[in-house]
Amino acid sequence: MRSVPLLISSFFLLLGNVLADTHVYNWTTSWGKENPDGLHKMDVVLCNGEYPWPDIRVKEGDRVIINLTNGLPDQNTSLHFHGLFQENTNEYDGVPMLTQCDIPPNETMVYNFTVPDQHGSYWYHSHTKGQYMDGMRGAFIIEDKDDAPFDYDEDVTLTITEWYHSMISDLIPEFLNRFNPTGAEPIPQTLLFNNTLNGTWNVKPDTTYLLRIINIGGFLSQYVWIEDHSFTVVAVDGVYVEPNETDYLYITVAQRYDVLVHTKNDTSKNYAFMQKMDEDMLDTTDGVIHMNSTNAVVYNSSAPLPDEYYSDNYLDDFLDDFYLVPVDKQELYDDYDYQIKIDVVMDNLDDGINYAFFNNITYVAPKVPALGTVLSSGNYSTNELVYGTNTNSFVLQKDEVVELVLNNNDTGKHPFHLHGHVFQVVERGPDYTDSEDPVPYNESAPYTAPEYPMIRDTIYVRPQSYFRIRFKADNPGVWYFHCHIEWHLLQGLAIVLIEDPEQIQKDQSVSENWKDICNANGVPYDGNAAANTNNFLDLTNQNVQVKNLPAGFTARGIVALVFSCIAGILGCAAICYYGMAQIPDMEKKVYAELSPEERLMLDKEDDDDIDDEEEASSDSKIKKEGSSSEKDGETKIISRS
Repeated sequence: MRSVPLLISSFFLLLGNVLADTHVYNWTTSWGKENPDGLHKMDVVLCNGEYPWPDIRVKEGDRVIINLTNGLPDQNTSLHFHGLFQENTNEYDGVPMLTQCDIPPNETMVYNFTVPDQHGSYWYHSHTKGQYMDGMRGAFIIEDKDDAPFDYDEDVTLTITEWYHSMISDLIPEFLNRFNPTGAEPIPQTLLFNNTLNGTWNVKPDTTYLLRIINIGGFLSQYVWIEDHSFTVVAVDGVYVEPNETDYLYITVAQRYDVLVHTKNDTSKNYAFMQKMDEDMLDTTDGVIHMNSTNAVVYNSSAPLPDEYYSDNYLDDFLDDFYLVPVDKQELYDDYDYQIKIDVVMDNLDDGINYAFFNNITYVAPKVPALGTVLSSGNYSTNELVYGTNTNSFVLQKDEVVELVLNNNDTGKHPFHLHGHVFQVVERGPDYTDSEDPVPYNESAPYTAPEYPMIRDTIYVRPQSYFRIRFKADNPGVWYFHCHIEWHLLQGLAIVLIEDPEQIQKDQSVSENWKDICNANGVPYDGNAAANTNNFLDLTNQNVQVKNLPAGFTARGIVALVFSCIAGILGCAAICYYGMAQIPDMEKKVYAELSPEERLMLDKEDDDDIDDEEEASSDSKIKKEGSSSEKDGETKIISRS
């Protein structure tokens, strides 16, 4: 006989399932001309013929079904739900050649999952070759089934992003090119605020708004602030934190900040809501039309819109998210069971292209989706080798505490995102931009970690610095850890975590639709990384990175070589042009520019030249009669007929 508590628990579980809603979306992608910033009309990815893509709003426990049809005639596509754990539904995490095959043109993939026990601000986007930067993205909001630990009157979603005036598919071949040997990222033109330039936010007086700020960009971190208003941060990346008031926020791509903004009683004035690019992330500002954007918090539609409200304080006074304390106050994991150390390096390979590396490996996708390898490899699933030598794969054991140490040997900032988890931020090193060399994590250096560390799913590393994060391997699946600067992911800055593969085999499977998509794409879904099903340890013909440069070649050397060649060509062209040009009185003009000493030296050389000419003239008289030849000391005159 069942106990009363068990019956009550079963009743509420059944009741929850009955009360949960199912949200069905039928989406078809296509190209269409749009002008989001009002400055340039261009092709963007549409959803059912419309732009921007719709926001999704659901409750914890709801079911989401998205029938995604690829109507793009020239590109594959996919769909990732950023920040969602996808517990036991790893096949819908949306990473091509990791958890699914790309969706080819005219095919439909069904994403069918129950929203996990999460709440907060998330987003969805294509995970195919920078495609989301062309517009395929939107907010994904999960309402808390319980009351939030703070009060507010209205809920507002705000997305921010950089914007390019060229399609990403056109920029990629220019970026991954031997003529861009330093790997300089393409420069965006403007910033968008809810998919428009210089947007407006209409507010009511004396009202507390829960403002969900989501950076849906693919490159730049942004500073944001509101004229004469403050933010009270209450959640980051779906994790409630103790309220923390600040005037300035720094938000990397893929991060989310839930903040409370209380409006004023006076409605006579409107206020500037500022966005600013993190200028330090740009190699050059050439091509930028608006480095910052002045949006409007509108109290009174009849009053003038605000002017730019600029402040230099954002550089020093923005919120350092490291010190945020989760409401849940989860204590720091005492120690780790498994430590992964990875070093970030940007360097060139033999094709001259600049790639991104973790531990000297730039990620190259396998021939079989890694999830397919897990499900088909049997006892070999715990052997990292079957996932390929160029995928940077690590196998994690069930429930072990994993510490990931990242050393950034690059002079730029990088935001890193972990799929399937949130993590504790144990340590983040300072900015070592001015250091001659990168400063890696030193395990023997004295350090006191926070008792209740910040928890989130996207964190940035400072230049030439490091960070440490910890998480528990309690969500079996194949998970990406990667830089969320899309240009760097295209360069290969990713690793793969194969978490508890034996449990994946027991609890998970893939749908027939999942297999159909692979078949339509001509991609096998069984076998190791080389698609070998007979011997899972045989990686013959696997996909691998381009071979290394010959010894002695460096990125700086390539740059010097390229620009030396260019300079040489231009120099030769200049010599030819000016050498052949007819410049009147050129000798007089050059002579006038010389110093007295240079003129004296030149005059002396002219006198010597005159003497040489007179001697040459005398010799020429002899030569007119014939040429001389000496033999046995006798000079003979040889006549020419």
